[in-house]
Amino acid sequence: MASNATIFKATLQISDIDRQYYQDHAVTLARHPSETDERMMVRLLAFALHAHEALSFGRGISTEEEPALWIKDLTSAIDLWVDVGQPNEKSIRQACGRAKQVYVYTYGGRGADQWWEKNLSLLERLDNLTVMNLPLEGGRMLAQLAQPSMQLQCTIQERHIWMTDGEITAHIELTIVKDAESSVG
Repeated sequence: MASNATIFKATLQISDIDRQYYQDHAVTLARHPSETDERMMVRLLAFALHAHEALSFGRGISTEEEPALWIKDLTSAIDLWVDVGQPNEKSIRQACGRAKQVYVYTYGGRGADQWWEKNLSLLERLDNLTVMNLPLEGGRMLAQLAQPSMQLQCTIQERHIWMTDGEITAHIELTIVKDAESSVG
C-alpha cells in the first residue's frame, strides 16, 4: 500500500441470491492517489461479486504482478484473479497462465469498448478468462457511494446488482463481454 494512500472502510452486507451467499464483511480499501472513486468502488463491487473467506485485495494499482483481488489456496496456487479497468493484454495472458479463473471488470463507457475491440483477437482464446462490462451510469452511481466510512448493502440476483447506503442506490446490470466457457460473449 502506498504511504500516501487514502484509507476507506466499508461494512458490506452481501446478499448474493445466485450463489446463496449471505455474509457481512468489514473491508479496508487503500485508494492510491491516482485511483478514482469510481475505480475503487468497482473493486468493492468485484469483492461483493466474488466474496469468499479467502478473497483478499492485491497490493494496489501500482503493482502489475498482483490483481485487484485474488483467492489463493493453502499452497499459494491462485484460484481466482480479478482485475478492474483496462489492463494490458500481456498482464491478462500472464494472469491466465497463473490462475484457474481470471475476471476483468471493465468500466468507463466507450473507452472500455475500445479496449475490448483492440484486445479481442488476443484475449478471445483464453479459456479461463471472463470479461464483464459495467455500464457508464453504473460506475458513476457507485462513485457517489464512496465515503471514508461506508455502510453498504449489496444484493445480487441474475447479473443485477443493487448497492445502497440507505440514501443512494446504484442499480447495475453487468454485460458479459467474454465468458470463460465460450470464445466470445
